[in-house]
Amino acid sequence: MIDSERCPCLSGETYGACCGPMHAGAKTAPTAERLMRSRYSAFLAGDAAYLLKTWHPATRPEELVMEDGLRWLRLDILDTVGGSLFETEGVVEFRALYSSIPEDGEPAERGMLHERSRFIKLDGEWVYMDGEIRS
Repeated sequence: MIDSERCPCLSGETYGACCGPMHAGAKTAPTAERLMRSRYSAFLAGDAAYLLKTWHPATRPEELVMEDGLRWLRLDILDTVGGSLFETEGVVEFRALYSSIPEDGEPAERGMLHERSRFIKLDGEWVYMDGEIRS
């Protein structure tokens, strides 16, 4: 991703002013929602290392295999509960739209991931705990 381009998390900022510094390890997410947005951008970029780093050790998988056949299209934040600068727990409900990348003339299929995610602060930094998939 290019620092001067619009950030894929749709915050309205450029990637270099938004998720880029978090992905590079130069700063951490100040809120649960900002962590959610940075994780979405990391999925889009295929940055498994960042996703694992921002996942709570109790629920983090040993490895994360990224799906090559998906193209993430849009993130919609539906609700946030807690997760501010001064809190230690938060919930972010979101919808992420995607399409499959067609192979050999197959049509692209569109889909949506709807999740209510839990975040906690661990050693002063927000991490993803787990999520409940919604239909």
